[in-house]
Amino acid sequence: MKKLQLIGRLHEAGVVAVLRGESPEDVVRMAEKSIEGGIRAIEITMTVPYALEAITALAKKYQSGDPAAANYAIIGVGTVLDSETARAAILAGAEFVVSPSVDEATIRLCNRYRVPVMPGAVTIADITKALELGVDVVKLFPGSMFSPSIIPTLKGPLPQANIMPTGGVSLSNLGEWIKSGAFAVGIGGDLTKDAVKTGNYDLITDKARAYMDAFRKAKAE
Repeated sequence: MKKLQLIGRLHEAGVVAVLRGESPEDVVRMAEKSIEGGIRAIEITMTVPYALEAITALAKKYQSGDPAAANYAIIGVGTVLDSETARAAILAGAEFVVSPSVDEATIRLCNRYRVPVMPGAVTIADITKALELGVDVVKLFPGSMFSPSIIPTLKGPLPQANIMPTGGVSLSNLGEWIKSGAFAVGIGGDLTKDAVKTGNYDLITDKARAYMDAFRKAKAE
């Protein structure tokens, strides 16, 4: 039941902050500012040095709260290349796992522990394989290769596929992705680049609010 609840909450959250940084302290701060801005799903990538430390710190702070509370967030892990990394991240507190490709061993491990897994896929063949392995949400990656119209195109033969574009999603096209049928969207560098450049991390909160406003507007239309 918990897996189904998490998938539902990820869908309701709508926007997943994909965070990369130079240290665990750096991405924890990014996550805190994103959550302040209303984003409720945080993905810490394994390219961050000592990423598991950041996942544990954020899981302890945000996962135990009421899902309706402002201080609640779903903490997950990204850029997972193998099942060993997935298991380590789950033990560290990750509630969902994202990978850049369809790795069967990683998917099977996540299914074993009833943890949502979102492998990256581009082709119909990749998405079909992911569905056959029991994947509930497929990450369309890199999303920058396509326009939002790719989602209804893919859903033509695969209407049962839940698709989350990541990479190339911006404030200017988020609404179009959602209206095209995206399960949710992943936001990467655009959320944090201005803050990293200026050192003003409050800009992440402002950008997060803008993304959530755009998401809610698209869902209401």
